[in-house]
Amino acid sequence: MNLNHLRVFHAIAAAGSITAAARTLQVSQPAVSKQLSDLEGALGTHLVDRLPRGVRLTTAGRVLAEHAARIFGVEQTAEVELAALLGVRRGQLSLGASTTIGSYLVPRVFGAFRRLHPALRLELEIGNTATIHDLVRQQVVELGLTEGFVTDDDLTTKVFDQDEMVAIAAPGDPVLARTPLTTKELLALPLLMRERGSGTREVIEAAFAKKRLVVEPVMSLGSTEALKNAVAAGLGIAIVSRLAVELELVGGSLVAIEVSDLVIRRALHLVELRGKSRSPAASRFVELLGQSRPKPR
Repeated sequence: MNLNHLRVFHAIAAAGSITAAARTLQVSQPAVSKQLSDLEGALGTHLVDRLPRGVRLTTAGRVLAEHAARIFGVEQTAEVELAALLGVRRGQLSLGASTTIGSYLVPRVFGAFRRLHPALRLELEIGNTATIHDLVRQQVVELGLTEGFVTDDDLTTKVFDQDEMVAIAAPGDPVLARTPLTTKELLALPLLMRERGSGTREVIEAAFAKKRLVVEPVMSLGSTEALKNAVAAGLGIAIVSRLAVELELVGGSLVAIEVSDLVIRRALHLVELRGKSRSPAASRFVELLGQSRPKPR
């Protein structure tokens, strides 16, 4: 059976007439009629009854039409799936992530993503939450990953997991001899924080506001690494993502401060432009993100 002849017959069965099938296939009506006749000759049976207006499938025609629909349905599915696969294999994916996620979580996901799709270019913009929201809105990046709250109606947000915050001090800091501390005792210490606009700072301030306490840092710094270095130098204490200090806590270069009446967990958000469809590469990244997400301790 000639597959081109079958495709013509499939178009006739779907359209209900040779003339309409010719328009669909963008070929002449005589060409469609000839291919139908050739197919009927090869099969040794009539597939349609010619009527004054259109055609009617014979019993054999109805059987063949069902098989043709399945065959070309599989063909269409294969084309869609291959197009999606090639969409992941080629091109680039641009992401924006707030500082903690971009520095400590995204590299893990990028590693898995690159192993699966080595030809795809990955671009990562790192900034505070406010900056990343702007980049998503302006379509500079396709996906944003942030810890802070989303208040813009142009953006959609979905929580993909939670992160735990931990208070840290330098080894040998006298405060460690007095633990566990209360929240008020913690606030009496020299507190170092991220800059305004940081999702980390927003979450910390919100947690203290629930206790009707105001946070007044002695120093604001523009990155988590700067915070860690300042704490290690003995300039004060800080509250940071546990993701950001896993290695330091294990190695002993920083120490967690136990606070008896304070637990801060924050949502990690996937941020997208409202109404915009994800590219195949972005969809695959989101799948891997769900598999590589951090676990609260």
